[in-house]
Amino acid sequence: MTDVSKQIGAGRVGFLTEEQKQRIYDTALGILADIGMVVLHEEGEAVMLEGGCSKDADGLVHVPAALVERARETVPASFVVYDRAGEPAMDLGGLRSYYGNGSDVMHLHDLETGERRLAKLEDVGEAARLCDALPDIDFVMSGAYPDGMDAQEAYPRQFRAMIEGTTKPLVMTAGGVETVDPMYRLACEVRGGADELRAKPYFVMYNQPVTPLKHPFETVDKLLYCADRGIPSTYCPSPVAGGTAPITTAGQITLGLAEALFGLVMHQLRAPGAPLVIGQGPNTLDMATSQSSYNSPEFIRAYACEVEMAKWLDIPNWGFSGHTDAQVVDAQAGMEADEITKLSMQLGANLNHDVGYMDFGLSGSLAAVVLVAEFIARDRRLLAEIEVSDETLAVDVLKAVGPGGDYLGQRHTRRHLRSSQWRAQLLNRASYDRWLEGGGLDVTEKARQKARELLATHEVPALPPELVARLDAVVPAG
Repeated sequence: MTDVSKQIGAGRVGFLTEEQKQRIYDTALGILADIGMVVLHEEGEAVMLEGGCSKDADGLVHVPAALVERARETVPASFVVYDRAGEPAMDLGGLRSYYGNGSDVMHLHDLETGERRLAKLEDVGEAARLCDALPDIDFVMSGAYPDGMDAQEAYPRQFRAMIEGTTKPLVMTAGGVETVDPMYRLACEVRGGADELRAKPYFVMYNQPVTPLKHPFETVDKLLYCADRGIPSTYCPSPVAGGTAPITTAGQITLGLAEALFGLVMHQLRAPGAPLVIGQGPNTLDMATSQSSYNSPEFIRAYACEVEMAKWLDIPNWGFSGHTDAQVVDAQAGMEADEITKLSMQLGANLNHDVGYMDFGLSGSLAAVVLVAEFIARDRRLLAEIEVSDETLAVDVLKAVGPGGDYLGQRHTRRHLRSSQWRAQLLNRASYDRWLEGGGLDVTEKARQKARELLATHEVPALPPELVARLDAVVPAG
C-alpha cells in the first residue's frame, strides 16, 4: 500500500543543507559512542551489551556507530496501520502525512457551555466519535484523561471506549506495561488473534525517554514489550531548549536525535524488522514566563529540522499538528494551528498528532478539532500536485473562446469545476450581506455548532455482540 493521497505534490520546504544533516548525524553518533547514556532497565541494558555496546565505570552505555547503521538497515522504512475492520488506513513512511487529535488533556472547553472544565471518561468516547466523523482526521488519540482516575484503570478504559467510538486506527499513551497489556489483549480480540494483530497492526504505542541521556525503566519496558509483539511504537524524546537540552537549535535536535537512535538500536536488537517511529518534541523553555512553548518560532524551527533528519534517515517519524499556545480559539489559535499543520505537510511528517490541543497542551477543544480538520483539507488542496497537461493547459479552449470571451459556458469549465475549486464548510466565502443573512457567525462558533451537529448525528458502526462480550471480559465498557 502506498497512499499517494496523503503525499503532497507542491510546496516542499527545507531548513537544513545536506552538509548540515550529515554533521548533525555524525555528532549524534559521537554522543552515542563517546558520551553514552543511562539505561534504568536491567533487561534493556543487557540487550544493548549483548548486542555489542559497552558500559563504562559510571554506568553509561556506549553505542558504536556500526550498530546504528545496522539498525537503520533493519527498521522498516514504512509500514501500514489498519483500521478496526482490518482495512489499510495509514502507510507510515516516505513523505505521507496523517493527522490525529491529541491525548490525555486534563481540561476541556465544554461544547455546550464553553467553560473550561475537568475531563471525564465520557469525553474520550465523544472525541473518538467526532474524529470518526471528520474525513481529514486519519487516526484517533484519547483526547482526554479522566479526572481522578488511576492510570491502571484510565489507560485501558480509554482504549476500550475508543474501540467503540471510532473505526479509525488508534495511537495510545500508557503508564507501565501493565496498562499496555490490556490494550494489547483488547486489540487481539478486535483482530481475531495475536498473529492477526501482528500482521495488521491496529494501534501505535507512544513512548518517550527522559532527556537528557536517560532511558527510564517504564519507557524501556514498553519498548521491549511492543517490539516482542510487533506493536508499532514511537520513541520520541522531548528535549526542552534551555531546560533539558542546549538552548541552540542544532544542539537541541542533535541531543534528541541521539536519544531516539539509542532507542532505535535497542528496539532493533530486540526484534529486527519491528516497526518503529522516531521523532522529538523539541519544546522551548520561555525564559520570560518559565512556560514550555509548543508554538514558539524556536519550537517550529527545531521541529522542522528534526523531521528533516528523520526523512534523511528514511525512518517513519512522529509529528505535530493543529495545536496552539492560546487559551481560547481565537486569531492566535488559528494562525498557530494552521502553521504547524501546513508545515508538517510540507515536510512530509508522517504521524502528526495534537489536533485540538490548546494552552500549551493543558486543555483541549473539540471545536478546535473541527476547525483544524478544515485547515487540513484546505492545506491538502493547496499543496496538491499541479497537473500540467494538454487538458489542463487548455489551449484549445483558449482558441475557442478568443479575445474578450468568457469561460463560464465552456464544457471544460464544467468538466473541471469540482476538481478545480475547493469548498469550505466553515471558512467564510460569502459577501458581508450574505454572511449576515446566515447568522453572522464567526468561524469559532461555526466550528462549535458543527461539532455538536456531528456528535448528534454521526453513527459509528456497532461492534458484533459476541465481540463486545469478549472485550468486556478483558476491560468492561463504561
